[in-house]
Amino acid sequence: MKIKVGISSCLLGEEVRYDGTHKHLRLVTDSLARYFDFVSECPEVGIGMSIPRKPIRLTGEVDNPKAVAVHDETLDYTNELTQFGQQKAQQHDDLSGYIFMKNSPSCGLFRVKVYQENGYPAATPGRGIYAQAFTNAHPLLPVEESGRLSDPTLRENFVTRVFAFANWQELKKAGLTSKILTDFHARYKYVLMAHSPKKYAQLGRMLADAGNQNIEELGEHYFTALMTVLGELASRKTHTNVLMHLQGYLKKKISASEKAELANIIEQYRTAQLPLIVPVTMLKHHFNNHPDPYIQQQAYLQPYPDDLSLRNAI
Repeated sequence: MKIKVGISSCLLGEEVRYDGTHKHLRLVTDSLARYFDFVSECPEVGIGMSIPRKPIRLTGEVDNPKAVAVHDETLDYTNELTQFGQQKAQQHDDLSGYIFMKNSPSCGLFRVKVYQENGYPAATPGRGIYAQAFTNAHPLLPVEESGRLSDPTLRENFVTRVFAFANWQELKKAGLTSKILTDFHARYKYVLMAHSPKKYAQLGRMLADAGNQNIEELGEHYFTALMTVLGELASRKTHTNVLMHLQGYLKKKISASEKAELANIIEQYRTAQLPLIVPVTMLKHHFNNHPDPYIQQQAYLQPYPDDLSLRNAI
C-alpha cells in the first residue's frame, strides 16, 4: 500500500493559486507518487475563496500574524484558515507526512514574509496560517516545503522520516509490545546512528527496562525522541561512522583485496569524491553474498525503495 502524504494542491498541478495558475512539482508526480498516495488541500479554496482571487499576505506579529487581503487589510482570513487547518488536521490523522507550498501565507513553513506597518517584511520570517494550525495538531509529522525539497540532503531526510513514521503507524495498529518496540529500535539502529550516535544510545537506555513499563506511554516517549533525532540532518562524518561499523561485520567474510576496495570506497565517500549510494551498494553486494541475520533487518541499507535514487546526490 502507498503511504498517505498531505500536499498543497498547487504542487500537484492543480490550478488553484490566486492567479489561477499552479506550481507543479515534478519530483512529486514523477517520483514520489510511485510510493506516496497524495491527499491534496488548498486552504484558500477550502474556505470558499474564488479562483482567481485577490492575493493575501501575512501582517503583524511574526509569532501570531494575520492573513489579510493585500488590497484591503480589513478582509481578514486568519480565523477561517486556522479553523480549516484544525479541521483538516483532525480529518487527516492518518497521514505520514506533508509537503507544503513555499512562501505561501497559508501553507508556507519556514520563510513566509510577515509585513509590518512600514510596508516591509519583518527580519524574522513566519509560518503560513493553515500550516501552523496543522503542524500544531501533529507536531511529530514529517513536514517539508516545496522549495527545500530541491536540496538533496533535505529531500532524503524528509523521505526517510516519512517511511519511519509510516512504519511506526503500522506497529501501533498491530499493537505495541516491549519486544516489538525493542525490535523496531534495533532495526533503526544505524539510521539513528547516522543522525546522532549519542542520541541513539540515549534511546537505547530509554528501552532498557521496557518490559516493566507502561508500553503505550513508553512508546509515545520513544517515538517523540526518535522523530526528533531523525529531524537532525545526517552528515558525511556520521554516515562514514555507520559505514565503517557495517564494514566490521564483513571482516572475516571477504578477502583482503575486497576489504581494501571497500575501505577505499568509504574513504572516497568521506572526502566527498563519491555519493552515499556507492558504499551502500557495495555493502549490500557483500551482504548478499555473505548474509548476516542482524544486518538483513537493518533499515539503514534500505530506508526507502532504491528506485527513488535519493542517495545518488548526497
